[in-house]
Amino acid sequence: MIVLNLKTYEPSIEKALFFTDIASEVVAETGLRIVVCPPTTYLKEAAERFSEVFAQHVDANAPGAYTGSIPAQLLKTCKVKGSLVNHSEKKLQSEIIKATVESLHVHGLESVVCAASTKEAVQIAPLTPSHIAIEPPELIGSGVSVSKAQPEIIINSVKAVKETNQKVSVLCGAGVSNKEDVLKAIELGAEGVLLASAFVKAKDPKAFLVDLASAF
Repeated sequence: MIVLNLKTYEPSIEKALFFTDIASEVVAETGLRIVVCPPTTYLKEAAERFSEVFAQHVDANAPGAYTGSIPAQLLKTCKVKGSLVNHSEKKLQSEIIKATVESLHVHGLESVVCAASTKEAVQIAPLTPSHIAIEPPELIGSGVSVSKAQPEIIINSVKAVKETNQKVSVLCGAGVSNKEDVLKAIELGAEGVLLASAFVKAKDPKAFLVDLASAF
């Protein structure tokens, strides 16, 4: 599984649907599950052309008088399949993480909850998110993969999460930049990867994504 967080880089704002189409093409060619998280304003249109679109953030509250809020029900209406939760650039308190995961699952949506450490991953695991992505914040966007810089975090997190809740899959995030990083993450026990800038800023995004997919 590959999760592509497009964030709000300038290329993402200009070419979010182009990146979505690339993911769709690579899925058709490889059969691998690939998820795209476009900027919020592109969610509906992206979901209309690709079946694996997640939001970059969702709020725990139900529909109501919450200005600027993105409730899970809104995502479902747009045919979005899930959301990132608790990314290091959008940190949440533990009780909000719990409420957000519950709200997503009530509406039949998946959750990819980010954890900065093994300790945080273990705290999140009992909530039974669909996936936990291990992302030490200091390595995000660094070009240095956590699977190489701090492999023990992946090993320990996978072991600890599975001991706590077998239902949760563990992804490797932070600094994933090439096929070698993906191979290493899988070797350490991760079931997929979460990445952003390496895909968005690649000279040839499709060739880059095909190469990553070949690691599975």
